Amino acid sequence: MTDDQGWGQTGYYNHPVLKTPNLDTMAANGLRFDRFYAGAPVCSPTRASILTGRSNDRTGVPDHGFALRLEEITLPSVLKAFGYSTGHFGKWHLNGLRGPGVPVLGDDKYSPGAFGFDEWLSVTNYFDMNPIMSRKGVFEELEGDTSKIIVDEAIRFISASIKNGNPFFAVIWDAAPHKPWKASQTDKISFGMLDADSQNHYGELVAFDRSVGVLRNSLRDLGIENNTLVWFFSDNGGLNGITPGTVAGLRGFKGSLWEGGIRVPAIIEWPAVIKPRTTNYPASTMDVFATITDILNLPATASLEPIDGISLYPLFAHDIGKRDYPIFFRYRGMGALIDNEYKLITTDISKDEYMLFDISVDQIESSDISSENAITFERMKSMYKTWNTTVEDSIAGKDYPEGIVYKSRPKPHLWTNDERYKLFIKEWRMRPEYNEWIQ
Repeated sequence: MTDDQGWGQTGYYNHPVLKTPNLDTMAANGLRFDRFYAGAPVCSPTRASILTGRSNDRTGVPDHGFALRLEEITLPSVLKAFGYSTGHFGKWHLNGLRGPGVPVLGDDKYSPGAFGFDEWLSVTNYFDMNPIMSRKGVFEELEGDTSKIIVDEAIRFISASIKNGNPFFAVIWDAAPHKPWKASQTDKISFGMLDADSQNHYGELVAFDRSVGVLRNSLRDLGIENNTLVWFFSDNGGLNGITPGTVAGLRGFKGSLWEGGIRVPAIIEWPAVIKPRTTNYPASTMDVFATITDILNLPATASLEPIDGISLYPLFAHDIGKRDYPIFFRYRGMGALIDNEYKLITTDISKDEYMLFDISVDQIESSDISSENAITFERMKSMYKTWNTTVEDSIAGKDYPEGIVYKSRPKPHLWTNDERYKLFIKEWRMRPEYNEWIQ
C-alpha cells in the first residue's frame, strides 16, 4: 500500500509525466479495479479498515493517529492462528502517535505485534530516506529509500517463511508519496520541469514502482508467483497542490469523501486463479478481510460482527454483476454510501442534508440527481441512517463480548510529548526528518 497516491497516478491511467512500468505490467496480468475505494480519506482509518474489515469508526480510529482498539479481531491474528507467518513492514500509525514516523517501541501495547504480526520492521507514521526503524523494538538505522528498504525486508521474511514450510501474510505499507517528499536525484530526473515538491513526490512513486518490480521478480525467483496473491492499493486519495494533478479530474482530494479523496488505484494479481481483466465492480479496503478469509474457507467466527466488507473471491473467476452490499463511509462528521452506480454523500451528517450522484455517468460528481430519483434517494438515505446507528453502537463497544470498551487507549498525541521518547530527543534533534518537530 502506498501513502497518498491518487487514483490518477499510474502509467496505466495515462498520467502525463509519471511512468509506472511495473504497476502497468501487474495490471495487465491481474485484476485491475477502476472503482476501488480506501476505507477512509486519510491514513490511520483506512489501515484499521484493512486489518478488521470494519468501517474505521467502529474500531476506534476516527482520524489519523488514533490507536486501534485491542478488542478488535485483526486479519493477521486470525491468519496466525491458522498457521500463517505474519509480517508488517513500514508505516504503522495505529498506536496513538502523531508526527513524523519514529521507531515503534518494543513494549508499545499497540505495536504491530499486539495485533498478530510475528515479525515487524515498522515506524509510527510516515518516513523518508535513510530512516530509523524498529525491528520488534530494536532500533536500526537504515540506508536508502523507503520502498526498497521495506520490500527487501518483506522478501527476506517471505523467503524465511518458505524455508520453514509456512504460508505467509506480508503487509508492506510504504510512506511514498507522503510529504515531506525526498526522492533520489536519479528518480526525480525525469520531472525537472516541475516544482521541487512535485519532482520529489513523483520521484518517490518511481522508487515505489521499481520496488513493485523487485517484489514480483522475487516471487518468481522463489517459484511461488503463481499461487501468491499480491494486492496493491493506496491508503487514500491524492493530494492537492501537486502538478500535474493526482486524481485524474475527480472531485476532491485527501480528507474528503468525494471521489478524489477515497477512490484509489488497485490491482490484485494471482496468476493461478485470476485471468487478466479490468473491472468496474465497486470494492474497498474493507473487503480485504472477508476476501482472504473466504479464500481460506475460515469460519464466520473469524471476524467481529458487524463487518462492513464482503468477499471479492467470486469476482476473481468472472464478473458477478452488481454488488449486493453497499460501501459505507464515515469520517469527521461526513458520510457517504456507494451502491453500485449511485453515490449518496453528505458533508455534515448532523444536518441531514444529502446529495445523490450517478457515478457511472458523472464520476466528477457535478450533478445532484436526488430530486429526479426520489425513490432511490430516500432508500439510500434510510439505509445510511440505519447503518450509522449501528456504528454508534460499535463506538460504544456493543460489538465486543463485554458489551463495552473495557481497555483504555492513549489519546492521539505527538511523540515529542511522549515520556517514552524523551530519551531519544537529544540524539534525534539534528536528523532532518525530526529537527523541525523538536524544540
